[in-house]
Amino acid sequence: MITRRDYLKLCLTTGATLSLKPGLSWAADPAGATIKGADTPLALITRAIPASGERLPAVGLGSSATFAEVARSEDVAALREVLQALVGHGGRVFDTAPSYGASEAVAGRIAGELGITDTVFWATKLNVAGWGGGRADPAAARAQLETSFQRLGKPVLDLIQVHNLGDVPVQLGLLKELRAEKRVRYIGVTTTFPRQYAELEQILAREPIDFIGIDYAIDNRTMEERILPLAQERGVGVLVYAPFGRTRLWQRVRGQALPAWAAEFDAHSWAQFFLKFVLSHPAVTVATPATSKAHHMIDNLGGALGALPDAEMRRRMIALVEGL
Repeated sequence: MITRRDYLKLCLTTGATLSLKPGLSWAADPAGATIKGADTPLALITRAIPASGERLPAVGLGSSATFAEVARSEDVAALREVLQALVGHGGRVFDTAPSYGASEAVAGRIAGELGITDTVFWATKLNVAGWGGGRADPAAARAQLETSFQRLGKPVLDLIQVHNLGDVPVQLGLLKELRAEKRVRYIGVTTTFPRQYAELEQILAREPIDFIGIDYAIDNRTMEERILPLAQERGVGVLVYAPFGRTRLWQRVRGQALPAWAAEFDAHSWAQFFLKFVLSHPAVTVATPATSKAHHMIDNLGGALGALPDAEMRRRMIALVEGL
């Protein structure tokens, strides 16, 4: 396990721009000469997949947004560094989708070159129906699935979900077949569209799925009302997308100092502050923020180290963000 001293040195070495303030209980000079509690181990937060008990590190990597932008470029060296940082510092979960441009193919190739294909927990998606309520051609859906297997370089994938509830009867049916054939270990559905929340709730209540993928953040807590409690009740794992509200939360805290009391739950950057809020909900399995920078990846993984806020602290965090 990493200690506070080790983590501070790591962040400084990689150039992570963490919001360390003089009042933080563990912060000190770059040499780490005087760090209160410096050698106290920071435990990695892991969560069990309800369907199996398999444990996953609670912070992973998403491949939309900036990751997808870099994947489309000729130089993907930055993404190699991000994947190295993910696995090298305790992470495993990589979330992708065919609709994220070159992300799935580039990540699969890089993982193969790095020899980490079997280390990564691969979560990808299926949707040939589009997001407007169209019908899925089963043959096209099967072809998309086979392409994902080839790109990621594994005969058995960890998780495949129906992306944004595209023709769930057809596409989830195909995923059930793959699970029965043991070609995929877990299946599920995703949405980040409020207009689909009611449908998600219905699917969650009736279908034998292992995971859902949702949007959830400190300033976007709708999922706390019905979806997250239902996921707990049904024993379904939860992947959280957009834990930073995409760019919303960064705009909100621009120019704002991280409060010193964030150190009470081992948050030493705004990224960790936001991630620890999300992870402190007991229904959440893994948060997968996207990034194309290795030092951001390491900073994000810090959200899965040490303590998490309790209910009272969560209320304090919400009040702070709502007041900005």
